[in-house]
Amino acid sequence: MVCSECPAYIATQTDDSALMAKTARQWTKSFHHDFKPEDIVCDGCTASGRHSGYCAKCPIRACASGRGVETCAECDDYGCETVLAFLKHAPEAKATLERLRKPQKKVTKRSGTRKRKAT
Repeated sequence: MVCSECPAYIATQTDDSALMAKTARQWTKSFHHDFKPEDIVCDGCTASGRHSGYCAKCPIRACASGRGVETCAECDDYGCETVLAFLKHAPEAKATLERLRKPQKKVTKRSGTRKRKAT
């Protein structure tokens, strides 16, 4: 969904074997599939690097890649069955996606300051 917040991505990029083991336990419970720490290897959803275990067959990754978007938040079909099914297992991801979908306010600089007339 958002690689920088994904425990598989973080564990891989930081070579954190404890986080890989913790994520495997959490995902085993959440997704009702037996994950091993070596299954928790990912270089990012849109990267062409390593995608082992669940990441290699992740329907979210495949969908986003096929549609040419970085995250589901950018997709015109946001809220589709694929996303809703995933969010049942990862409700914390919804807040992130909703935050990414909000239009960003543009910050503009003032071109100068007004000077007061001397009296």
